Amino acid sequence: MRGNLPIYSTPMSTESASGYSRKNPFPAKLTVNQRLTAEGSNKDTRHFEISLEGSGLTYEVGDSLGVFATNDPELVELILANQGFSGDEPVTNPDGQTVTIRQALTKDYVITEPAKQILQAVPLKDESAAFLNDLLDPGQKASLDDYLWGRDILDVLEEFPAAKFTPEEFVKVLRKLQPRLYSIASSQKAVGEAVHLTVAVVRYNSKASDRLRKGVCSTFLAERSEAGLPVFTHTAKHFRVPEDLNAPVIMVGPGTGIAPFRAFLQERAATGATGKNWLFFGEQHAATDFFYREEFEKYQESGVLTKLTTAFSRDQAEKIYVQHRLVENATEIYEWLEAGGYFYVCGDAKNMAKDVEAALHTIVEKAGGKTPEQAKEYIEEFKKAKRYRKDVY
Repeated sequence: MRGNLPIYSTPMSTESASGYSRKNPFPAKLTVNQRLTAEGSNKDTRHFEISLEGSGLTYEVGDSLGVFATNDPELVELILANQGFSGDEPVTNPDGQTVTIRQALTKDYVITEPAKQILQAVPLKDESAAFLNDLLDPGQKASLDDYLWGRDILDVLEEFPAAKFTPEEFVKVLRKLQPRLYSIASSQKAVGEAVHLTVAVVRYNSKASDRLRKGVCSTFLAERSEAGLPVFTHTAKHFRVPEDLNAPVIMVGPGTGIAPFRAFLQERAATGATGKNWLFFGEQHAATDFFYREEFEKYQESGVLTKLTTAFSRDQAEKIYVQHRLVENATEIYEWLEAGGYFYVCGDAKNMAKDVEAALHTIVEKAGGKTPEQAKEYIEEFKKAKRYRKDVY
């Protein structure tokens, strides 16, 4: 065994065998809430450890953890005050149960993102909001997105003060609050009845008002989860480590996209996998944003991690990202692919994943001596063989 990690044996139970699932989440306990970013960082990224003791829940590396969060109580109280509610008025929640509106706004409904229903309802209460109907036209999507950016439901209500609802009317124009899925950052072979997460805590200012905005689930984990953490495991069979323990693995995980690859390395160490492992990690500054640095350096020393390549975008005049590092290492990456290697990407789907795929095309052309058409065909075959695996969001 490489890495000197204790190996835990976990029974291969299913959600139904454990008794816990999305419909019946396990009331877990947060045991570690540790900031990964150092003082001076522009971000607040954290490492969370959650106890699953007694749950019977199991997971594989590559899976996600579902977390049922509650809304920020301060925002709940501001909305209640805006509408003139005491908070004790009874309403029907999405499951058909009668609860107080304070409970409903806290646990059951989305209050950070205005839904189509409330944007349709507000103009019926306040004529000055008539332009919202125009924004809801499918051809006005860009204008609607621009209007909604950074706005929560309280912003809309404050902008149109004549928009007053009864408690039941109000909850009817809100969407149900859904659980948030996070890529799991641990292997049960290494951590036993526990699960680890790597989460960027979202806080930002908006043009709509001076009020600080908070991501629902990330700030729930960081600030409000002491009373309990309802969780379930979500299977992602498309994002497993190779069954072949000798296969080389290339992992590209900038930012919190590092999470599953920390789990991969724990798993590869615990199973004694002999295949080479190459990790690409990127963030803003090495001094403040190098998540799990000591762990990865120990994996390098023990031989689990063959290569660690970093891209810290703001440590030099010209921004450098993981896709640039990939192209710089084109020849060796192509050799790993030709040797039966697997290529994994985790993180931002909008930009990073597309840029990484473009870099992969460049690598195959450059190092493989192929035309763009041949490179495209090579990568399509690579995908069909399920050796190019993505967990993007």
